[in-house]
Amino acid sequence: MHRRVTTGALALAMASVLAVSACSSKSSDSGSESGASGSAAASSGLEIAPLAQIDTQGNEVQATAEEAALNPAGDGKAECPETTIAMAGALTGADAALGINIRNGAQLAVDQHNKANPNCQIVLKMFDTEGDPQKATQVAPQIVNDDAIVGLIGPAFSGETKATGGIFNQAGLVSVTASATNPTLTDNGWKTFFRGLANDDVQGPAVAKYLTGTMGKKKVCVIKDDTDYGVGLAKAMTESLGPAADASCSGDVKKGDREFSAIISKVTAANPDAVFYSGYYAEAAPLAQQLKTAGSEATFVSGDGTNDPQFTAQAGDSAKGAMLSCPCGPAPSQFKSEYESAFKQAPGVYSVEAYDLATILMKGISEGQRTRPELLNFVKTYKGPGLARQYEWTPTGELTSSLIWVYDVK
Repeated sequence: MHRRVTTGALALAMASVLAVSACSSKSSDSGSESGASGSAAASSGLEIAPLAQIDTQGNEVQATAEEAALNPAGDGKAECPETTIAMAGALTGADAALGINIRNGAQLAVDQHNKANPNCQIVLKMFDTEGDPQKATQVAPQIVNDDAIVGLIGPAFSGETKATGGIFNQAGLVSVTASATNPTLTDNGWKTFFRGLANDDVQGPAVAKYLTGTMGKKKVCVIKDDTDYGVGLAKAMTESLGPAADASCSGDVKKGDREFSAIISKVTAANPDAVFYSGYYAEAAPLAQQLKTAGSEATFVSGDGTNDPQFTAQAGDSAKGAMLSCPCGPAPSQFKSEYESAFKQAPGVYSVEAYDLATILMKGISEGQRTRPELLNFVKTYKGPGLARQYEWTPTGELTSSLIWVYDVK
């Protein structure tokens, strides 16, 4: 995706990378959802713009140069029999935009590889889980029982990853996720799971310290949904905020809720400096709207589950001034141009990570690692720069080094 230098200054200049697009998150047709996003972008007038890259202490860190990033085209001389990799995640349902971002990023990398390497064609096979752990457990056997599949990009969400990781581990199928950030996923003893971005034990402290340090917030309400992702990130945030986390206005909501009067009453009574929502954009958008309607002047803050043009499209003006974080970084101009040309919309959250991870899998295949054990070993020992970051994994599947980006909506 991004192959150019992304210093802090350049990242700010590339705010258009995440220019708002909108579509109905309730569409059951992933194609129509993806295609609708462009038209809503123009009417919203808001954008999610990169502010800074930060470490776990909340300190700003200059982004590294990406000109040496691994290119899916390679040298164009790869030779291999047709080989299949899979992508698993939400392609329909309320949070489909996040899965579509991943699908498109991976597909772009595959298309660029195939165009440059006619003698080594890669097939990307899609599996829709709707982001639902129960449905994912029905999809996972389909993936592992397809002997043609040698690697997997996904699952996308933490809950579905938790539910299926053992299945992929038993099958010896390498699973590289572009988006599942619950910290406990790497505590399960799986030998096939690799996380392509920072986990919430990095994101939580980084954002908490940035809020209380750089932004000077002294009272924060932490609200979480009931997903594995939401619970994990909220725990990390609350612990890192320390006394700034106000227990009187902390609260829980359920995935699928759209009415938040009970928790909003707590927030307005506490009059905090900020509200941190730990969950996804489908709930974050109406929560932000209802907080504004109730007269709350607290800064609305959320993580990568909300950091998508869908949030601004659905929340409208209520999203203005929100701060969003993500282990994912902004897309450099070349990748953005290539992505928009292919899909007629701007890249979104996790698009870059999916592109990088697909590229790593294809490099292994191009170098002759075409069985599940061979490709697994290739990823275990891989080290190199991608468009988003440097990729190298610990024995448990975590990146050896990871940072967080913060964005604002304006």
